[in-house]
Amino acid sequence: MGKNIKKKEDKPKKSDFKAFLKKRAPIYLGIVAIFVVFVIPELTKGDLQSSFPDNLTDDEKQVLEILMSYSGPNEKGLTVINAIKEQIATEYPDEKIYDNKKTKVELDINREVDSTENYKVVLIFESYKEKIDYVWNVNLNTKTIKAESSNAKHIIDIVDYYD
Repeated sequence: MGKNIKKKEDKPKKSDFKAFLKKRAPIYLGIVAIFVVFVIPELTKGDLQSSFPDNLTDDEKQVLEILMSYSGPNEKGLTVINAIKEQIATEYPDEKIYDNKKTKVELDINREVDSTENYKVVLIFESYKEKIDYVWNVNLNTKTIKAESSNAKHIIDIVDYYD
């Protein structure tokens, strides 16, 4: 009888966890596949704002916020960021343009030499089709925006007259 007990002890016990996983592995694999196919692309979706640099100073962040949230003299309706997004979406319908390797978005914010409150904001959108430059002057204190390039002027006109 003592030998029978030893034989049972020598055999490794089957792990309950392994048995649990083996029975349900296809279910877990299906859940992971659904997550990878549907959730991850939405989380990593590229857009204009995610292309902006993260290493901006506080003043530069404030200038960018003033510019991108500008919604015209009545402060209602379309904002600058939404107008730019719409312009790009119209130019590239049914394309994930931000996922294209040739697409580059550059943002440069510099303080004007003669002033401590005026900033020059340059946004360059470059794709396989074209290069679009937007240049604005933003006053940090008065929160006024002046378009310096024709593309920027067009965006400001859309925002100003959108109702």
